[in-house]
Amino acid sequence: QAQLTESGGGLVQPGESLRLSCTASGRMYSSWIVGWFRQTPGNEREFVAAIRWRDGRTYYASSVEGRFTVSKNSPGQTSYLEMNTLKPEDTATYYCSHTTGWGNRSPRDFSSWGQGTRVTVSA
Repeated sequence: QAQLTESGGGLVQPGESLRLSCTASGRMYSSWIVGWFRQTPGNEREFVAAIRWRDGRTYYASSVEGRFTVSKNSPGQTSYLEMNTLKPEDTATYYCSHTTGWGNRSPRDFSSWGQGTRVTVSA
């Protein structure tokens, strides 16, 4: 099964942008929905966005809709999370994973987690 690896995190100021990448060691299957999550210490992993690999359809958490955009290269094995107008509350470690259920938002429904990439939004 493909292993997913996140990259692109860093330190940015409020209002700035950052693009994260999620790359598969093997192929991304058309049946997959690739999801992005974030987690802060002591809290549960929180759903951010997801994209269906077959056709690029997406869905988002209300906290990021309009600011974040999830996409994929085609054909390819990389998903991107474009984060704009970043806020301090977006500070977290970001993860990608996959599921086969459209609309899934619980981390328990996703598998093959990467190591995460740290995003810090601070002045």
